[in-house]
Amino acid sequence: MTNSTLDRMRPFAGFAIGAIVLFAVAPAVLSEYNLGLLAKFLCFGLVAIGIGLAWGRGGMLTLGQGVFFGLGAYIMAMHLKLADAELAGTGIPDFLKFGGATSTPWFWTPFSSSIVTILAIVLVPAVVAGVLGLLVFKRRVKGAYFAILSQALAAAFAVYLVGEQGLGGSNGINRFNSFFGYDLSDPVNRRALFFIISGLVLVALVIVRQLMRSRYGELLVAIRDQEERVRFLGYDPANAKVAAFVVAAVFASAAGAMFVPIVGIISPTDVGVIPSIAFLIGVAIGGRSTLLGPLLGAVGVAWAQSLLSDSFPAAWTYLQGLLFIAVIGFFPAGLAGIAVLVKRRRRGSDGPTDPQASTEITVATKEMTR
Repeated sequence: MTNSTLDRMRPFAGFAIGAIVLFAVAPAVLSEYNLGLLAKFLCFGLVAIGIGLAWGRGGMLTLGQGVFFGLGAYIMAMHLKLADAELAGTGIPDFLKFGGATSTPWFWTPFSSSIVTILAIVLVPAVVAGVLGLLVFKRRVKGAYFAILSQALAAAFAVYLVGEQGLGGSNGINRFNSFFGYDLSDPVNRRALFFIISGLVLVALVIVRQLMRSRYGELLVAIRDQEERVRFLGYDPANAKVAAFVVAAVFASAAGAMFVPIVGIISPTDVGVIPSIAFLIGVAIGGRSTLLGPLLGAVGVAWAQSLLSDSFPAAWTYLQGLLFIAVIGFFPAGLAGIAVLVKRRRRGSDGPTDPQASTEITVATKEMTR
């Protein structure tokens, strides 16, 4: 078998190994509690995959992904609460009824339909990201200015949710009993949620890999490194950036929608500035310019937080910040970027034969030398 054939088969083999780990090994070796934790971490990983595309390839420092995560989460939460109210025969979600409301807010009504809910989880963040992206990128807003703007949007969204009692206010929405007709207290259905989020993560990886290897992916990297030169060559960088921003927003929304039934609650604290920065930290540590780096970094940071925050609740935030500073300051390409550089040295001066590996090495080298 030739080297080129092996190079072509490697991604399929990696995808198959990932599917085996998620769909066979993890359910077999993890307890129900730990499987639920992994499902929660995979939600963060799905957000990170989108950030890896937008930030790692497109150079857009997205500090406001909590907005799109929250949009998907609250849309799903409204649907689940309406479904629970219908099963209970009350017609009104329990937290609204306890607050003295006699009817649900008008904006809840469309989400009584499962089809409308699924479409909204995809289309609402896509439209919001598309409009915002056009307004921002067409005006050539980039770098720190875009980061500050996106972070301010996340802060404003969280403040709005705190004051919106029709969405639970500061307490958020919780206590979901069913998921599209399936009892959430049943361990079998809880395991099905893990399989769903695992499938979404694998699909997202396939989509991002195809985008990275396409001419569009090369254009994104060129825009990130030399935006003015790309514009001089006749391309509109804004359109390419908007497309990546929309993809990242849809991934974040889907992650938020799955977060709700998996964790059982969504509140403003899950969608504000701090969660948005936490998403970014995992991507930076894992390696923003690689395919698997954002996913592994996000899952790893979430796992470390779960493990250490109970023992060191006051110190974890500082440790997380120090880790982020260390990675940005000394290893800008992340842990995956270091591995790519080691691979390059082992291959010798002739360089890799895989175009994708070559691109990752070039990106990692630039990041390490900036």
